[in-house]
Amino acid sequence: MILNAGLILAGLVLLVGGAQALVRGASRIALALGIPPLVVGLTIVAFGTSAPELAVSIRSCRSGQTALVLGNVVGSNIYNVLFILGACATIMPLAVAPQLIRLDVPVMIACAAALPLLSLDGSLGRMDGAILLGALAVYIAFSLRHARRGGPTAASRQDRRFWLHGLFMAAGLLLLEFGSDLIVKGAVAIARALQVSEAIIGMTVVTIGTTAPELTASLVASFKGERDIAVGNIVGSNIFNILAVLGVGACIAPHGIEVSERMLHFGMPVMAAVCISCLPVFFSGSEIQRWEGVLFLLYFALYVGYLVLEELKHERLMTLKNAVLWFVAPLTLVAIATSVVREIRSRSATAGRGPG
Repeated sequence: MILNAGLILAGLVLLVGGAQALVRGASRIALALGIPPLVVGLTIVAFGTSAPELAVSIRSCRSGQTALVLGNVVGSNIYNVLFILGACATIMPLAVAPQLIRLDVPVMIACAAALPLLSLDGSLGRMDGAILLGALAVYIAFSLRHARRGGPTAASRQDRRFWLHGLFMAAGLLLLEFGSDLIVKGAVAIARALQVSEAIIGMTVVTIGTTAPELTASLVASFKGERDIAVGNIVGSNIFNILAVLGVGACIAPHGIEVSERMLHFGMPVMAAVCISCLPVFFSGSEIQRWEGVLFLLYFALYVGYLVLEELKHERLMTLKNAVLWFVAPLTLVAIATSVVREIRSRSATAGRGPG
């Protein structure tokens, strides 16, 4: 047990270091080419910080541990929004660019809603993987085309040491490969020893490890004032997790990615609900306020508590379900709806006054 925990810890260290190197190299190249910070967050940084999930997916599919892949993706997307955005917004309110509300958040919601439909037959096969990867290609092409319309940024005239940034990317990929191998081995061994399902391990231990780069990148971006990158990183990472991580995994897994009834009826709906909640939260005030960050953290605590109680088959599980269903969820809906109505009235009043 101690040895396996050590493997996971070593893997986490390699993943974080590898992701940091990959993000640094990729973002410097993107900025040197004149891509705006928001698009960098949505694509380069998001894809780089999601590289651990992709590495774990490839390794798990090769070893036949496909339940770990789906649990990791679903858990990561929930963790990204509820914990990472919640923590960052609690520290400092996060500005939300109009592009996120108009395009990228709806794309994230569409991806989360489409996943259960593709999984109705109990697995994600090669055809499903091809559909996801095709959607990813369309999204990237559209994002880059939209970025070019904005013109070059000031950064495009700065650092052009492409060879150095390329070395950082290569080193990051190698560290991610080794780190993912250690995490999968350690997590699967612990799951078997404790007789805990691989899906639960994927949604908890592996998720926390593979989302460490997203947490680090978003916190650093928030403290540096790059709030576009902080929010764009999370939205882009969630899109990448579904389209690329599951897309690649479904294509290389010999028998596809297994989708359990529990994942289909609990994990995926929760992920979709979390993604949908972003739209009204982002729209109200065009920022994620501190109280909304605290709300996200509260829901994350409830989510983790539910997983633990369900795994232990604890008698308090039903109490938690009822509390969320009849008390927490209605209050949340009222609070968010009130914020959205106020925002709509404020914008209508501003438009009515006109430029004068």
